[in-house]
Amino acid sequence: MWRTFNRKHVAYASFAAITGGTYYLYNRAKRLQPYQQRLATISPELFMSETYTDALNTIQLEGLSDRPHTLWTPPSRKEMLNMLNNAENNEPPFDILIIGGGATGSGTALDAATRGLKVALVERDDFASGTSSRSTKLVHGGVRYLEKAIKELDYEQFKLVKEALHERATFLHIAPYISYQLPIMLPIYKWWQVPYFWIGSKCYDMLAGREAVESSYFLTRGKALEAFPWLNKDKLVGAMVYYDGQHNDARMNVAIALTAISLGAVVANHVEVKKLAKNEEGKVSGAYVRDTLTGEEWLIRAKGVINATGAFTDNIRSMDDPRIENIVAPSSGVHVTLPNYYSPRKMGMIDPSTSDGRVIFFLPWEGNTIAGTTDSPTELTYNPMPKEEEIQWILDEIKRYLSPDIKVRRGDVLAAWSGIRPLVRDPYAKNTSELVRSHMIYVSDSNLITIAGGKWTTYRAMAKETVDKAIEVLGLKPQNECLTEKARLIGSHGYSKTMFIKLIQQFGLETETAQHLVNSYGDRAWAVAALSKPTGKRWPVFGQRISPFYPYIEAEVRYSVRREYACTLVDVIARRTRLSFLNAQATLESIPRIIEIMSEELGWSSERQNQEFDKAVEFLFTMGLPKPKEKLTIDKVRIESSKRSENGVLYSRSQFQPEELASFQKVFSDLDISGDGRIKTADLEKALVLVEYSIPKDTLKSIVSEAKFDKKDSIEFEEFLEIMSNLKEAQLERAFPEIVDYQIGKHEQKRIPIERSSGGV
Repeated sequence: MWRTFNRKHVAYASFAAITGGTYYLYNRAKRLQPYQQRLATISPELFMSETYTDALNTIQLEGLSDRPHTLWTPPSRKEMLNMLNNAENNEPPFDILIIGGGATGSGTALDAATRGLKVALVERDDFASGTSSRSTKLVHGGVRYLEKAIKELDYEQFKLVKEALHERATFLHIAPYISYQLPIMLPIYKWWQVPYFWIGSKCYDMLAGREAVESSYFLTRGKALEAFPWLNKDKLVGAMVYYDGQHNDARMNVAIALTAISLGAVVANHVEVKKLAKNEEGKVSGAYVRDTLTGEEWLIRAKGVINATGAFTDNIRSMDDPRIENIVAPSSGVHVTLPNYYSPRKMGMIDPSTSDGRVIFFLPWEGNTIAGTTDSPTELTYNPMPKEEEIQWILDEIKRYLSPDIKVRRGDVLAAWSGIRPLVRDPYAKNTSELVRSHMIYVSDSNLITIAGGKWTTYRAMAKETVDKAIEVLGLKPQNECLTEKARLIGSHGYSKTMFIKLIQQFGLETETAQHLVNSYGDRAWAVAALSKPTGKRWPVFGQRISPFYPYIEAEVRYSVRREYACTLVDVIARRTRLSFLNAQATLESIPRIIEIMSEELGWSSERQNQEFDKAVEFLFTMGLPKPKEKLTIDKVRIESSKRSENGVLYSRSQFQPEELASFQKVFSDLDISGDGRIKTADLEKALVLVEYSIPKDTLKSIVSEAKFDKKDSIEFEEFLEIMSNLKEAQLERAFPEIVDYQIGKHEQKRIPIERSSGGV
């Protein structure tokens, strides 16, 4: 009876669920049909049937989808500038002129273009040249915001997290090749925190609903150490692992801008706004702009202007009304790049409670490890430079969570950068850490529409709201509703995770290079590979690297100039490739060859080459490259980088030769007067003289201090070898004074020397 009752009701319930679900899906499909039809018509025709005649004319493949295609090529920058000059050409005004080519500005241009609006965008520098390229590289809902929302029962925080989780799912869908899921470990050192973090992680999963990525899970102590062997074992209880997204921020920004262009947007980088134009009624009707590369100036006419300039929002607002009060509170976020052995390849870590209450991430990215971030008020500047104390704070926090056996050294920092967060100002907040990373849309009396605040994850939602507001304020007539939730970005349409295998087979690329191209360009990796030239080797056949230690190849430089609007050397090293974010010194040594390639493509004179070199070096100083005493030149860098490469100085750890070890053992024995296997720390200077190491006393002192041996009266042989290893690296670096004289001045003598190990800066 009971069994029959259950079966009958289960059958009824199943029938009702199927009927109701079918009805819901039918109606939903019917409602979405017009938008899907529109989306199909506006999707860019990225693929054509011709094969590459230059590199692949002998390759025969079955099926159109299986062979490399000639990809869509955007209009040239010259054509873009001509279309922007609508006032002189007596053409109708744009519906919208967007100022700012970061994530929000480019996203707004894409949104407007998908709605059939006539849209233009200008960017003072380059796409993602500001905060959008200097993020933590996470696509996240904000676990700390959720914790705050629960503690304070703050509904607005809940809404922020819910929106971000929805946008995270959209993000991963529209750009699958450039964004991906990443497990992040949260180490637990107190038993009572196990249920606390478990419940919090599960709430994070549940809040995402059906749009959740992988579910969070708990790791026992043993499993946590197996996944992250570098963890501090002392008092470790276990760990929670939750999932968020990660992406290549600058490449994502470029993809958004190119997708907008493919749908009809007129976009130009290196064009700055000098003044806003207004009509007789005092409403904003365009902008006077200047090409920063040529100096040419003209007027762009538009029905309305959107200010999406991030941290520099108030600069444009002051052009509209000089009396305005600032609405942006700039906050500095510093990150450092460390060698890849600091973290597992496919798992990150979060420290939710640092020594001063901040949160720090420790993430694998592009083959290295990035750590950050700080959060402190700062002055507004175009080229922010990381402060030494902020870099040291990050390293100190890393030490707390890693095993004492691992020496976290200042010399391991390969790059360091500072990004300015455009936080919306709360006049009652004393500390910017209290500011929510939400956004606001402000419309002035003259109809200047400003979008400020927000974060990378929610760029699409911010763009949607901004275009909605522009349509309302300006009375625009879009052809359809917002479509960006389903519109995949350029590079995604023909992408598959196995593409790299075909690239290897057809071009003879290295595996690492092929994977890098697919993960950076998606289906456009074919076009990049087709531009590569033979290496002259049996393997790899194609794909000459611009740095022997990273998978970037020369063809990427040519591609970025021809099809991605790279106009300057910094555009290439910072935002088309990400080399400067991975290793500042390696970037410096790659510059001479990159300049040669760009000169071939753009016809640079020797004077222009030197100008680009100087600007790139200045940029690298903001990425942590130490300043030398003497002025660097292209020839000096070319010669010295060749010497460094031959001697294996820059990127490999010091390896002692057998005779060196024998010498160290003898020196140690001679100084070990008591015969107990220890020597006095004060005798290290004598040891240096005996092994013929010429190192300044300040350098020796800082190395001993960094190794935490300065408070010891004596050291053992193993500790002696550690110091000698660091000293050898310092001595090798000092062997090339034209490039690596890192004593910047007496006011920085207290800084820990940064020239040691792995080319660290």
